[in-house]
Amino acid sequence: MSTPKSLGYYFPAEFALHASTWLSWPHKEASWPGKIQTIFPSYVQFIKELSHVELVNINVCDETMQQEATEMLLAAAVDTSRVHFHLHPTNDAWCRDHGPAFLLNKHDASKKAIVDWNYNAWGNKYPPYDLDDVIPTLIGEKMGLPVFNPGIIMEGGSVDFNGAGTVITSTACLLNPNRNPHLNQQQIEQYLLDYYGQDQVLWVDEGIIGDDTDGHIDDTVRFINEDTVITVIEENKLDENYALLQHNLKQLKEMRLLNGKQLNIIEIPMPDSVIWEDQMLPASYANFYIANNLVVVPTYRSKKDDQVIQLLESCFPGRRVVGIDSTDIIWGLGSFHCLSQQEPK
Repeated sequence: MSTPKSLGYYFPAEFALHASTWLSWPHKEASWPGKIQTIFPSYVQFIKELSHVELVNINVCDETMQQEATEMLLAAAVDTSRVHFHLHPTNDAWCRDHGPAFLLNKHDASKKAIVDWNYNAWGNKYPPYDLDDVIPTLIGEKMGLPVFNPGIIMEGGSVDFNGAGTVITSTACLLNPNRNPHLNQQQIEQYLLDYYGQDQVLWVDEGIIGDDTDGHIDDTVRFINEDTVITVIEENKLDENYALLQHNLKQLKEMRLLNGKQLNIIEIPMPDSVIWEDQMLPASYANFYIANNLVVVPTYRSKKDDQVIQLLESCFPGRRVVGIDSTDIIWGLGSFHCLSQQEPK
């Protein structure tokens, strides 16, 4: 069978131009036990910021949920003509991982396709996930796009792209036996190359403490252009994340891109620890979302918030950098990047 790569398809970088952002409206109480209602002010603010720069597509379970969502958006003065709802029932809100991976075609700019990876809620941690697993195909059918089915487990938060043939990921996540125990590293690499249309896979080893995804890259290392990554470092040597992130940093310094160049590496600090009910939460500034002329950064009521926003402003000339409080959202163990999936233009 022809692979997307053999047909000219590729997954663009997040910093490339978007047609829209896809979200799945949060409704699973168990993801934010005891406090799901507290996340909506920040979530709605995220949608409002996005709606200024691109269309926002939102999966909802039914018309009642759509009505409730619309009322929240209107109350926050969101221009709802920039928001489109789709009756696609979901189990949870993490659209980065269950949403469609949109591909463009380098031979024909009018062509778009979707990859529908299998999804098992990060190693069968949070069943049921049957509704989330079919979201990409439902969207593909609605949009009239071809849908490719690789047949292996993959999540959007586990990969990041430079737009020039390179994808970066982590061994902690993709080689975890709870994903694809029948595949070795070389075989998984081949799937990434064939279905994301890439030419090179780079690997770091570690994720951050508290990350229930087993080490998604979108909490640690992010491409901001073809040869530059932002990576988080922990400044406190006594913190559990210190050695893990130093190990990743050492690996990044040894990497070479397809053209032989070293990575430009920009270090940003981890926030002060966010702990809820004695649980260390995976709070990371790397979980920012790059939209058209905009970067939305999770903040954590930390004294480092302003410092990081200023740092990111220098990294993204021409884009407005907006911090939105993610202290309640992170209780669900993810933030704005985990909640969103870009559709390239």
